[in-house]
Amino acid sequence: HVQLVESGGGSVQAGGSLRLSCAISGRSNENYFLAWLRQPPGKEREGVAAMYTGFGGGNIYYDDSVKGRFTISQDNAKNTVTLQMNSLKPEDTAVYSCAKDPRAFCPGSWYPELWGQGTQVTVS
Repeated sequence: HVQLVESGGGSVQAGGSLRLSCAISGRSNENYFLAWLRQPPGKEREGVAAMYTGFGGGNIYYDDSVKGRFTISQDNAKNTVTLQMNSLKPEDTAVYSCAKDPRAFCPGSWYPELWGQGTQVTVS
């Protein structure tokens, strides 16, 4: 069965960078939307970035708070979707999770069929 496994979280100083990876195991031939979401301490989960994995990737979404700093991309050969996070700020501190669903990503009203376990990102 399909699983999502995140890696790459950690602690970094403000202005630094981290690269998160979401490995998709047991991937089927279907295409889907893959999103990175985060839940800051004491706050609700929010969508950070998302993309469609078919047709070479597209339909890319970024939350306004990360535009110009975060980049989502896919590596088909490695069956991974990565989130490159640059110029990190303390307000980026959160548990980051990747999730997938065949339905189009819609911020605030997307209910993915599968989640990863999450990885902590701390910016000080």
